[in-house]
Amino acid sequence: MSSNPPSGTVLVIDDEPQIRRVVRNAFTSSAARVIEAATGAEGIDRAAAEKPDLVILDLGLPDVLGLDVCREIRSWSAVPILVLSARHSDQEKVALLDAGADDYVTKPFSTEELQARARALLRRSHRSGSEPPKIAIGELVFDRDARSVTRAGQAIHLTPIEWDLLQELITNAGRTLTHQHLFTRVWRGRQFGDAQQYLRVYVAHLRRKIEPDSVRPRYIFTEPGVGYRFASAADLAASPPDRR
Repeated sequence: MSSNPPSGTVLVIDDEPQIRRVVRNAFTSSAARVIEAATGAEGIDRAAAEKPDLVILDLGLPDVLGLDVCREIRSWSAVPILVLSARHSDQEKVALLDAGADDYVTKPFSTEELQARARALLRRSHRSGSEPPKIAIGELVFDRDARSVTRAGQAIHLTPIEWDLLQELITNAGRTLTHQHLFTRVWRGRQFGDAQQYLRVYVAHLRRKIEPDSVRPRYIFTEPGVGYRFASAADLAASPPDRR
């Protein structure tokens, strides 16, 4: 898997010049065109005028809350939004994902992580909403039409709930999905029950079935206090992290 930065137009909305410089350097070594905005209002205007392929958004802006910038852009654009945040509150991370952000990177961040998250979001965006019937990730093959899952050629039996949960995760590979998002999608808008508890149980079931080692997951990562993320190709190309 190539580690080259993504190409296309990237809009960076951040009031710190040094952060904009780091992000710009991370993307301009490829064919990426990087445009910048130092305020939320300028970022919204540039997003509307330039129609970027990716927005990298800082939450701590001087004029408008980053969360409100995210909501505004998402109200009229499906562009992937990757948030840079120095904040560590789980509630804030959940709020920004529910407001339409696709993923987040917590400061301080590595260039490699930023590029990998951006690649995953752009690949998902470029599929244009038309999902292939068969998806191969690592040793897993997920076939919608046949409603089957195999690992290293061996069939895996899934219950209907496990199938729906895996489908939502694998369709959004590389994107962090909140507990509430998954609960709503998999349990079809059910209004009662503890989303985190339901998911903890069913993710554990899934991991026992699809992971080579359920204690050291390679496919389904936990984002503590926020939700879950299915491995992107970039995750699998690297050494699998010990994340539970």
